Amino acid sequence: MIQKVIDFAVYSSIKIGAALQVSIIQTPQDYYESLQYTISPNIVGAANNLLVSPNAKNLIMLDKKFSYIKDCGDYLEVGALTPSGKLFSYAKKHNLAGFEILSGLPGSIGGIIKMNAGLKEYEIKSTLLGILSVQKSPTLDFIKADSLQLSYRSSAINQLIFAGIFKKEQGFNPNLVKLFKEMRENQPKDPSFGSCFKNPPNDFAGRLIESVGLKGVPFGANKTLMFSPKHANFLINLGKSSFDEALELILLAKDYVSKKHNITLQNEVQILQ
Repeated sequence: MIQKVIDFAVYSSIKIGAALQVSIIQTPQDYYESLQYTISPNIVGAANNLLVSPNAKNLIMLDKKFSYIKDCGDYLEVGALTPSGKLFSYAKKHNLAGFEILSGLPGSIGGIIKMNAGLKEYEIKSTLLGILSVQKSPTLDFIKADSLQLSYRSSAINQLIFAGIFKKEQGFNPNLVKLFKEMRENQPKDPSFGSCFKNPPNDFAGRLIESVGLKGVPFGANKTLMFSPKHANFLINLGKSSFDEALELILLAKDYVSKKHNITLQNEVQILQ
């Protein structure tokens, strides 16, 4: 295991954070040993749906060698640090179905699995067979998808994912890619987490945030933080904003929505404090 300093104001998709020390996991043994020192190390990944406090401790991430795609005959083994776009391109080239949802979806495969990422009813779990991870020994075990409790933007995965194991089914569908592109046209391109909150049952987080008057309202000392005028569930950073400001705005939105609608918004963004 090696140590590396990562500036989260540069590395994270929201462009907020400080320069922090991160342990780079190079082997399953590294991760197993890290668990002996801390019960729950904070997993960084590609930091696409992550807000990291300047005070965050015990940060870990996989070595870049875990960005790979391996054809194992009946299934694909995909390293958890593999960019979603890399797997999408592979699936398109090899006419594989079930990966169309990755078109335009940022992040690494590990994070996408953990959050069961997707768009509306289309989710990564539809093609996932399981994951490779460390359990009770410093070797990788296969954990079936059925035991991961994959649901709307959540799972029971708390450990570091080393790889995802996916079905191989023929029939890449370009019409789905076109559909997903159209569905994402209202999403801003500015630095963000992606969706900040999960949609409540039978409602939309963006609608609720707009209804309490927070859509497009500048926030923070530099007035560079806001819920996007294009899509209110995207908290965007247009300059130099701080962790405390982002956290305050998230809590403010939850408070306003709770008081007006009696609905508790659930974070989709992961916050490491």
